Amino acid sequence: VLSQVGHEPLPPTVGRNVLGRKVLYLPGFFTYARHIVEVDGKRGLFRGLTPRLISSTLSTITRGSVKKAFPLEDMEHVSNKDDVKTSLRKVVKETSHEMMMQCVSRVVSHPLHVISMRCMVQFVGREVKYSGVFSAIGRIFKEEGILGFFVGLVPHILGDVIFLWCCNLVAHFINTYAVDDNFNQASVIRSYTKFVMGIAVSMLTYPFLLVGDLMAVNNCGLRAGLPPYAPAFTSWIHCWRYLSAQGQLFRGSSLLFRRAPIPAASFPMD
Repeated sequence: VLSQVGHEPLPPTVGRNVLGRKVLYLPGFFTYARHIVEVDGKRGLFRGLTPRLISSTLSTITRGSVKKAFPLEDMEHVSNKDDVKTSLRKVVKETSHEMMMQCVSRVVSHPLHVISMRCMVQFVGREVKYSGVFSAIGRIFKEEGILGFFVGLVPHILGDVIFLWCCNLVAHFINTYAVDDNFNQASVIRSYTKFVMGIAVSMLTYPFLLVGDLMAVNNCGLRAGLPPYAPAFTSWIHCWRYLSAQGQLFRGSSLLFRRAPIPAASFPMD
């Protein structure tokens, strides 16, 4: 999260890429974690944990409740005995149902996600504005109203929807057209296709997650949401365009090998 908002308290180090060229690497997860412990103690690693746990719990409960309230009747899993039209219809039906559950759970849990984000980014300015869940709820309602609990919701939902449809449809087409039934391990490959596609698609939809998280803290009175870390964005589209122009749409996506946004050509060569 601190990487997402652009907080880099430690200087980058010079390293070499696979081609042997000099590049700047920002500190990885473990180096960054040690820095947080030095500044805040071990408790600093768990900022925002309580609202995050509540958010995850609400999301799980909501998904279960929606599934019970709106059961997918006659749920039939895709079989290799189905024709192309039938199997595609089943995938579309299942994905639509999953999308509904995900969107409702996202709306219900998002206010706690906003609080969790703001608790974490207080590390940047050493603030104590958001010190507890209930006090944070009162503060956001007083300063921003009901809408303050849903800042950044739209890009998060868009990312979830795009992720679900791309992952499920691409996995379906790969299993249908790329995996030969005559192959001995065809069933094993099919069982892992969706998992692998989930990893790939999550990288493509990461900018939606980043923009949603930045909007959750933008212009909320915390240093991490104000210049020089970020301008006061007027909308999530404004935020997206700003990050795109800066080449930062994937900022914070890597935890270990983090390239600094400076060309290697600027370094003196040996």
